[in-house]
Amino acid sequence: MEFQNPEEIVDFAIAKEKEAAEFYETAAREASMSGVKDMLLEFAEQERNHQKMLENIEDEGIRKNLENYNWKWIKDIKRSDYMVDMTFQPGMAYNEILAIAMKREEKALKLYNQLLDQAETDAQKKVFKLLCQEEAKHKQFLETRYDDYMAKMGD
Repeated sequence: MEFQNPEEIVDFAIAKEKEAAEFYETAAREASMSGVKDMLLEFAEQERNHQKMLENIEDEGIRKNLENYNWKWIKDIKRSDYMVDMTFQPGMAYNEILAIAMKREEKALKLYNQLLDQAETDAQKKVFKLLCQEEAKHKQFLETRYDDYMAKMGD
């Protein structure tokens, strides 16, 4: 993928966030248990929040926002690295849905890291670093939630 400017990168990322939110919203409609449905809608809302954040960055000026962004290293727990890809099916267990969500975030993070490695300008690199950080935060949140759940289950 080639991007001509930071705005194209943000537009690409906004489209990816919309797609992720739509995936969770569709899965929520197909979910049979209310707790699972609520969790999927929560995930969709988080993706919509990412989308809004990116739209705000774009509206307010990407370069200005990158200067004011709160850069922070996010530790990768790597829990999803040890899981297989699964396809959402109605009736899936809570931990299986968390696994699907973690794998989705893992893939998004890997994509943005690959694009960061290919970026040619400092502005492009900063946008991809921001995207990596946001995906890493979401991945860490999900992996921590998974670990907490599994600990409660005695695993």
